[in-house]
Amino acid sequence: MDIILLGPPGAGKGTQAKRLVATRGMVQLSTGDMLRGAIKAGTPVGMQAKEVMARGELVSDAIVSALIGEHLDEANGGAIFDGYPRTRHQAEALEMLLADRSRELSHVIELVVDEDALVERICGRFTCAKCGELYHDVSKRPEKDGVCDVCGSTEFKRRPDDNEETVRKRMEEYRAKTAPILPFYEEQGLVRKVDGMGTVEAVAAEIDALLDA
Repeated sequence: MDIILLGPPGAGKGTQAKRLVATRGMVQLSTGDMLRGAIKAGTPVGMQAKEVMARGELVSDAIVSALIGEHLDEANGGAIFDGYPRTRHQAEALEMLLADRSRELSHVIELVVDEDALVERICGRFTCAKCGELYHDVSKRPEKDGVCDVCGSTEFKRRPDDNEETVRKRMEEYRAKTAPILPFYEEQGLVRKVDGMGTVEAVAAEIDALLDA
């Protein structure tokens, strides 16, 4: 079962993808992670990408498609596409990649969020500087103020880009990037919308219901 998981930064896409990897044996295919991995491993595609990036150019669709093709062959339990496709051309290229392997997309799942609530969710989050445990000013504070529940550290940090201006800009970018591909998949009847503002468990249950239907 191959799916595309869509949602703006902070919608919980990463959390849900990790859960699907753990519970269903799916493989999360993130183009950014795959590019970094290929460059580090020195694969032919990775070296090609490294040369392009060294020139300050964007990695071509052909290189990204080659990367995805390599990883698709290892995704026997199904693939979760994260951050790809972003254009109609990429969506068409992905269809061909899948068809060449006798595969097809099952669902395009969009985590729908309320922008104002998402701003509050993101701007309130902070992590333990030592173990990375995630906390929130409103919904998940440490049991003992100033002390991490997991490791006992008293040092916490916030991401510098977790501010309202940046979050709203990222929302705009997300809308601009998904606008070209949503109609393509809606025409095929593949788009399923899930309420991304629910608890992690509630969102997970909705996704599971779609995948098991």
